[in-house]
Amino acid sequence: MIKTTCLAAALGLSLLAGGYANAAEKTVQQQKMTVCNQQAGEKSLKGDARKTFMSQCLKKDSAAGKITPQQAKMTTCNAQASEKSLKGAERKTFMSSCLKKR
Repeated sequence: MIKTTCLAAALGLSLLAGGYANAAEKTVQQQKMTVCNQQAGEKSLKGDARKTFMSQCLKKDSAAGKITPQQAKMTTCNAQASEKSLKGAERKTFMSSCLKKR
């Protein structure tokens, strides 16, 4: 049940990370969820392996819980820039504006 809830929350937060809410407005738990979800995606984890990774990542003492709001914002902006396939000057401009948002 908890794992299903985590996956549902990860899906919901991934939609929020797409530009509907910025990192400065997220709670610490939401920031951890965003970072853990991104890491699981980078590792191409699926099924039980993803559930296990997400569970461990979201635990209170995990390294993802020690990120600062600025680090979470950087991770979110970087993911958005990658989704948009931005490169060079366009990416630099996007990152600058994204990181300045409150």
